[in-house]
This record gives sequence, C-alpha cells and structure tokens, in this order.
Amino acid sequence: MNILITGNEGYIGPVLAEMLMAKGHTIVGYDTEYFNGCELLPYPTISRQIRKDIRDVNEDDLQGIDVVMHLAGLSNDPLGELNPTLTEQINYRGTMLLAEAAKKAGVKRFIYSSSQSMYGISDVGEELDEDDSEKNPITDYAKTKWRAECELKDMSSDDFSVTCLRPSTVFGAAPNLRCDIVYNNLVACAYTTGKIEIKSDGTPWRPVIHVQDTASSFIACIEAPLELVKGESFNLGIENGNYTVRDLAEAAQRAVPGCDLVFTGEHGNDARTYQVSFKKILSQLKDYYKPQWNLDKGGVELVEFFKKIDLKEEDFRGARCIRLMQINHLLEENTLDSNLRWS
Repeated sequence: MNILITGNEGYIGPVLAEMLMAKGHTIVGYDTEYFNGCELLPYPTISRQIRKDIRDVNEDDLQGIDVVMHLAGLSNDPLGELNPTLTEQINYRGTMLLAEAAKKAGVKRFIYSSSQSMYGISDVGEELDEDDSEKNPITDYAKTKWRAECELKDMSSDDFSVTCLRPSTVFGAAPNLRCDIVYNNLVACAYTTGKIEIKSDGTPWRPVIHVQDTASSFIACIEAPLELVKGESFNLGIENGNYTVRDLAEAAQRAVPGCDLVFTGEHGNDARTYQVSFKKILSQLKDYYKPQWNLDKGGVELVEFFKKIDLKEEDFRGARCIRLMQINHLLEENTLDSNLRWS
C-alpha cells in the first residue's frame, strides 16, 4: 500500500516508516521539519518526502495514497501551552484539514495519533478505558486531541475508516530521540551523569509503551479487518503496562548498574497520576497487535543506543532531544516566526 505518514521525521515516524517498508509498503513522508538536524542517526530512505506545514495540506498531497497515519502536531503539553491559538490551528484544524483532504482524495484508512491526556486528572484506583471512562481534558493540547478525535470519528465510514490510537508515554531508541519523556529521560540521566533524581515521592502512576510497539499498533490497524477498527479508539500499552515513577526509576537503575537513585520528594505526591486499561486493544486486536517490549528490555536497548551514538549530557538536556527547547531555539534565531512558520 501507499502510506502517507505525517510527522515522519519526529520520534515515532522513522521507526514506523522502517517497519512498514519491511512489510513491503511504499512510504510518503509529510513533515514541516522543525526538528531537522536533531536526528542522532540517519532517517530511513523513503519513496518521497513532502516538506510542508500541516496547516497547508490539500487534496493534491493525498493523491494515490491508500492510508494516512497522522503523527504530526505540537507533541506534548509544554509545547501545547507555548501558544494556545497555534495548538488549536495545528493540532485540531490541521488534523481536520488533513482528514477532509484525505477523504476527498479517496484514502481508505486514516489512523490518528491521539492522546491519553484527554482523561485529565483521574481516580488512580480505576483503570481508564476508552469508551466509558470520563474525559476531562485540562490542557490546550489535551482539548485539541479530544475534539479532533470526536470529529474524526463522525467522519468514519466503510470508505473512509478512522481509527484513533491513544499512546501511553513512549520510550525506546529512535533516530530522532526524545528525552522530554519520562523513561528515556531517566535512562539518559543515569547513563550520562551516573545519577537519577526523582523530585516526587515516586508514587505517581505512568503508563508507558515502547516506540516499536507503538509503531506495531499502527500497522495492526491496517492489517485488521475493517469491522474491528472502523470508528474505534484504542489505548496503546502492554499487559500490566502501568508503572509508578519509582518502578521506572528502578528499571533505569537496572539498565545502568551502579548509578545512584535519589528521591528528593520536593514535589510531594504529584497530582499527575493515572492508570489506563489496555484490555480493548489486547483482546479486540489480539491477532494483529502483539507487543514485544518491557522496561528492562527497553532499558538495555537504550543503553546500547547511547553507547553507539556516544550520548553526552548536553545532548539529552539540549535542543536535540527536548522538543520545546528546539522550537524556542528556532524562534530566537527568527528561523520560525511567531506563528511557527518558516521565516
């Protein structure tokens, strides 16, 4: 199939592209390239690259495409808070513009990278499910993801099947690594400094998922029969995939033996704590989605990756691996204007 991946030069995109090409698919990339030059390893060579802002997408960009996998957007709450108006324009309006163009162009399946942030602050004693749990999006980022997901699903039909995936916090090695996400940050800190400092008491819960398992879920959504994925939302994770911050820190310590682990507790009991249910994807797509990664396997992989690229502290704490820092760097240089468009 001809598959267009938006945000193909981000964190997940290169891993997804490589896995899809290994299955014989043809990949077209669509990326505005905010993070060009941040990659730690070369991107996979794809069929065609479109360098374009998602706010400017049109039907011509989608001609001949069978499937759209939509990853592009301002990628987390800090970036989303940079400018709420831009978050609305890029994450919501850009998404709907893309979907409308894709539907007109005859695209058959549209896989949307949504977010678990739409659940907001929740009762930690309850695992949140896709369909019945209350949605309480608090940040602008979360609100745009939830709004887009609702309207995309209204567009879904047999001719234009929409599936929405809500990933846990992703970890694992990738060409365009992110260290502004929890487990990658912990392992990178341990590897480059020999120390992990946890500013909470370690009790908050975080669901996490490996980047390759995340990519495999997108692939499952094009390999599964239409009746299993059309108009559906899925939390992305693994069995028993909810961990406390202490669990994550101790796994990072196992990955980097000899590093110190200190709980300062200065932030007390962090309110951002939630557990998510993965029963739906693990049952409904059990023949297609088969996650392979856990924390320890991913920790070993990260350390080997850091050795290979000779990761330094300034890399993991700097603009190459922190999305907001890179955007601010481009703004300060006037490479991007205030609307996050290339000057």
